[in-house]
Amino acid sequence: MKSNTVADLEEIFNLDEYPIQSFQSSSRADLISEIRQQMKEFGCCRIPNFIRHEIVEQLTQEAQNLHEKTFWSTREQNPYASEDDKTFPDRHPRRFFSLRSNGFISSDLLPVDSPLNRLYASDVLTHFVWECLEADRPLYRYADPLASHPYSVMEPESEFPWHFDGNEFTISVLVQQAEQGGTFEYVPDIRSPGEENYDKVEAILHGGEEGVRRLDLNPGDLQLFKGRYSMHRVTKIEGATTRYIALPSYVYDPYRMNQPHHSINYYGRATEAHYERSKVLVDGLVD
Repeated sequence: MKSNTVADLEEIFNLDEYPIQSFQSSSRADLISEIRQQMKEFGCCRIPNFIRHEIVEQLTQEAQNLHEKTFWSTREQNPYASEDDKTFPDRHPRRFFSLRSNGFISSDLLPVDSPLNRLYASDVLTHFVWECLEADRPLYRYADPLASHPYSVMEPESEFPWHFDGNEFTISVLVQQAEQGGTFEYVPDIRSPGEENYDKVEAILHGGEEGVRRLDLNPGDLQLFKGRYSMHRVTKIEGATTRYIALPSYVYDPYRMNQPHHSINYYGRATEAHYERSKVLVDGLVD
């Protein structure tokens, strides 16, 4: 389903404040310029009230309706969601494991008329994200059938430790915030294609604060973030309210999917396509 008509776009996005459909408007150009500056300076950008309140309510209801289908995982994991590798020294990031306790409602569980499907199907949104990121090549919606635009679910006492994403870029839309906790923390551009920068990653994992930034989101905010290159985490959830956040994702290479071990750890399963595409290492990074 495509969400490209003006009426459909107006129903989903706050076009009054953010005219992402008006390609020739100065307001749109100013918005993109501001976002690019924030991405350069902070490695992340929050656009408040980007999604209309009525759609946020629909997303909340959908996440609650699908809650029982959440794949829950409580396990020790390293930032790469990979197994322990004893060829590395004890303090190495590949051997640094922290408790992750959260769940995902995978993309393939969303109903056809899902408001999240409608949001993600928008070519106008994809083009807007591409421009904001100043990408030097085309940007594609993520081909991964489970991880392209899931809901992340965190209940009280859940936490998501330091990690990298399997895709280059994620935009997040907070759907329902926790009463306390759930703060997004990240270290922008700590690694790059072909360069893991293990020394700096290790310093953060062992309590270092250099380069760490923090961001609190509100329902309906849109966040742009370079999740494959910026290590990040979500702090422990407190209180009785479940935290839901939608995670539409984008990639440079339409062939890319999560590695099978990554998919199994996060979504409880991997498809034949995951195993087939894992034979090609796209960007030289270990995960």
